[in-house]
Amino acid sequence: QVQLGESGGGLVQAGGSLRLSCAASGRMFSRFGMGWFRQAPGKEREFVAAISWSGTSTYYADSVKGRFTVSGDNARNTAYLQMNSLKPEDTAVYYCAATNFFLSINYRRDGDWAYWGQGTQVTVSS
Repeated sequence: QVQLGESGGGLVQAGGSLRLSCAASGRMFSRFGMGWFRQAPGKEREFVAAISWSGTSTYYADSVKGRFTVSGDNARNTAYLQMNSLKPEDTAVYYCAATNFFLSINYRRDGDWAYWGQGTQVTVSS
């Protein structure tokens, strides 16, 4: 089992920045990976970014590429999502996710992730 705890959401003006954190605890194996998804009101949850713990490879949705950066701190078992140049359309509840089988999943599909955080609200005002 892996437990995830998120922090860092809030209200920011368009063009501003926020950093989300997701701390993992429990049993993490060598093929561990973490991801970020978001869900806006009335919309389905969508992939935002992911990182593999072993090779530190990173992946992004086209909508956030160049603005968001996902990173990981192995020593703290924590993943971060640095969000710059935020837009009102980035407003959503952001969830972190984790899996011990990152190389075996379709990281863009939320059903493939085994563990989820509680979510944190990000609101971008225009």
